[in-house]
Amino acid sequence: MTIESDPSYPAHWEADVVLRDGGTARIRPITTEDAGRLVSFYEQVSDESKYYRFFAPYPRLSDRDVHRFTHHDYVDRVGLAATIGGEFIGTVRYDRIDADGRPASGPADEAEVAFLVQDAHQGRGVASALLEHIGAVARERGIRRFAAEVLPANNKMIKVFTDAGYQQKRSFEDGSVHLTLDLEPTAESLAVQRAREQRAEAHSVQRLLAPGSVAVVGVSRSGAGVGAAALRNLRDSGFHGHLYAVNEAVARDLIDGVRAYRSIEAIGAPVDLAVIAVPADRVPDAVAACGEHGVQGLVVLSAGYGESGPAGLARQRELVRQVRSYGMRLIGPNAYGVINTAPEVELNASLTPAPMPTRGRIGLFTQSGAIGIALLSALLRRGEGLSSFVSAGNRADVSGNDILQYWYDDEATDVALLYLETLGNPRKFTRLARRTAAVKPVVVAQGGRHSPAGHVVPDTRLPEATVSALLRQAGVIRVDTVTELVDVGLLLAAQPLPAGPRIAILGNSESLGILTYDACLTQGLRPLPPLDLTTAAAPADFRAALTNALRSEDCDAVVVTAIPWVSEDAPADDLAGALREAVAEYPGKPVAVVHVELGELVEALSAVGGVPHSAPSRSWGPVADPAHRGPAGPLSAAGDSIPSYPAAERAVKAVAEAVRYGQWRRAVADDDGRVPEYEDIDEAGTADRLAGLLADVDPGAVLALTDWDARELLAGYGIRVLPTLPAPSADAAVRAAGVLGYPVALKTTAPHLRHRADLGGVRLDLTNEAELRRSYEELTDALGKPAELQPVVQAMVARGVDTVVRSVIDPAAGAVLSFGLAGVASELLGDTAHRLVPATDRDAAGLIRSIRTAPLLFGWRGSDPVDTPALEELLLRLSRLVDDHPEVIGVSLEPVVVAAEGVSVLSATVRVAHPPARGDLGPRTLPSY
Repeated sequence: MTIESDPSYPAHWEADVVLRDGGTARIRPITTEDAGRLVSFYEQVSDESKYYRFFAPYPRLSDRDVHRFTHHDYVDRVGLAATIGGEFIGTVRYDRIDADGRPASGPADEAEVAFLVQDAHQGRGVASALLEHIGAVARERGIRRFAAEVLPANNKMIKVFTDAGYQQKRSFEDGSVHLTLDLEPTAESLAVQRAREQRAEAHSVQRLLAPGSVAVVGVSRSGAGVGAAALRNLRDSGFHGHLYAVNEAVARDLIDGVRAYRSIEAIGAPVDLAVIAVPADRVPDAVAACGEHGVQGLVVLSAGYGESGPAGLARQRELVRQVRSYGMRLIGPNAYGVINTAPEVELNASLTPAPMPTRGRIGLFTQSGAIGIALLSALLRRGEGLSSFVSAGNRADVSGNDILQYWYDDEATDVALLYLETLGNPRKFTRLARRTAAVKPVVVAQGGRHSPAGHVVPDTRLPEATVSALLRQAGVIRVDTVTELVDVGLLLAAQPLPAGPRIAILGNSESLGILTYDACLTQGLRPLPPLDLTTAAAPADFRAALTNALRSEDCDAVVVTAIPWVSEDAPADDLAGALREAVAEYPGKPVAVVHVELGELVEALSAVGGVPHSAPSRSWGPVADPAHRGPAGPLSAAGDSIPSYPAAERAVKAVAEAVRYGQWRRAVADDDGRVPEYEDIDEAGTADRLAGLLADVDPGAVLALTDWDARELLAGYGIRVLPTLPAPSADAAVRAAGVLGYPVALKTTAPHLRHRADLGGVRLDLTNEAELRRSYEELTDALGKPAELQPVVQAMVARGVDTVVRSVIDPAAGAVLSFGLAGVASELLGDTAHRLVPATDRDAAGLIRSIRTAPLLFGWRGSDPVDTPALEELLLRLSRLVDDHPEVIGVSLEPVVVAAEGVSVLSATVRVAHPPARGDLGPRTLPSY
């Protein structure tokens, strides 16, 4: 609620948050207009809570109290409120104090903090969310510590402080508990914050997928239209909860056998989920009615929002604001719906007609309804069921990130499949995907490289290949098409992870075996020579050959190829049974089948045609004994089905992705890496330096640092940039060389010549004055006047390999660390590797080894290997700098000469700006639109 007349109002502190129970609240600064809300809020607080807040009976607020608690300068005195429906449910405030506890202004860096939460909302995590946000505000205003006085009996508030993860001191003074919290984020406080985020967001999705009651708003009396279709699908799915139809013109008690009402209010019973299918101009009234009735979540099927143009986008933003104001969550608008196949729920709140998908181990998320239909159909054809399905349409609120939070600890989901048109917040997505991929596979197909209409997300400046590399760094299995999404998902849902890349191939067609062999080589696998069983092979021959392969220690996975028999003595059911028997006897390796014109084999091998989907959940965690189900994770039971593919390339692609994922899982289990600490890093001094540099910079503006400021800033993190001295004339160049000492390098720094040795703008190994003067004359004669070239002199360093180290803040992905060799060839070929910040020691080691020209660093063709440990340390120090200080939005170290001993940074450019008000590292908040 920005107040135009008060320019000091910090609108960027406003945020929507998900509370512990899955509901939402809005956190915002308290203003002078909130006097009535504050009084009403206080009247609803119990006498006990008031006593805990003021340490004495305090039945009502005086006019002086109300004035004090609603008038703030947003620097030394700040108050925040958590609101639902515009009304306060909790407040927090801080007052800056000096060492004696008296009111103070900066540079005093301590503040007294106090909370009050309405009794009806205690236990929902309101105080914890307020503490996160008031802590971020305090750090922004230069406050480093909070002090709090709490009565010993106020255990709930003491727990809020002690569970926050901050470093703290605790003492007992004058009958109260005195707590001091250091507001500097710690690994523990960040872990606490993210664990709370996961539980809250997962619960919010769980409320949408497992409601106890559902109302469909907008059901036509004729039975036609989207609302009526959604109602029929809910009814026919066997939904276990209460189901209601809403139509303002209803004239009878039942519609399609479902009890009907004129309005949500008329139902007279709780409604957990509302499916809205009315025209867009009537949606606000429907949302308001749902909010007033206490509905927990909405699925908005209605179109006419962001996908329809600017007016629709404005309507969509207002919809999100309205929904969140009531503490609800939203799937849509323009959604296709949600499905939950859990036997105790059986929810089909979507436009998918009966029969509902069978129970399975795959979770599926899509943005597009059309793609959702295609994926559901593909899974149905191949005999695979689902645990849950969400098609979020414009995903104005609930997104793939929320669904990943839910799937992370959902025991019913073994494999997460996502079709994403945009990543929205790639930094958060990769963080969540990495954590989820450590316990179950995450497979992503991303359609399109640009944001489609209706999807309001930050534009990314990263190339598509970079985004893909960052996803794979996070353990995500990235595929290109929806067909590959299904192919890979089927294998992972039904089969164990392979222990390695060795692939056995067997079948009754030599040609198909050779095609499979070639496909394996293309995917980087290590295929064994194909075993040709000949076209005369019977199912028993397949069983024997597969048994031998599965029990052999020479292979990690098996691809079976099959073509039709000439005779009719070996039907598909017999072959499927033979393969199943072999897999059941030796269940430790994945098996995939390639078939040609054997459509009946697909059904026979699938769970639909064979074993029903009743196998218990898989445990994908690391195990000590590889014999269980492979070293990357056991299966608690034999696979439900054996996936089959109509082409060798598709089967091998699925197996290859499983191999690569298994390798990532094992690497993460063995050593996930760490972000090292360096004792010589001056984090506080660097923060002060940045504050000074940005003091006169307008918000949104970018400041390119001078060479001097860049060197000083980097020095705070142990990154030494070799000094350069300006040489506006030959005499100045000679004086500079006298200061630095011979030998020296002479080079231009003009933007069009910088780092372009190929254009002749660099002269190296100048050992005396005569050589320096001659080189200066040659340089200026060939390239231009000194004023244009901006020449500098620099001391020579030991010869080595020239490299480039960069970090950039992408608007969507966050901080990215990049590495490559210097030179036109590397730029032309795009031979650059990337990692997300903060990079671990494992990331840094992998980064320098993942470029194609990496052999040049390790003694290629008899050259001396260079000091890669020193290079890795440089990468890690730069990663720490940009991670610790979001003001640093771009760093380029070019060239970095890596010698046999040590590295030398010859040049550095640094760009800084005021950091965004909120980011993935800030307090929990939902995306704002």
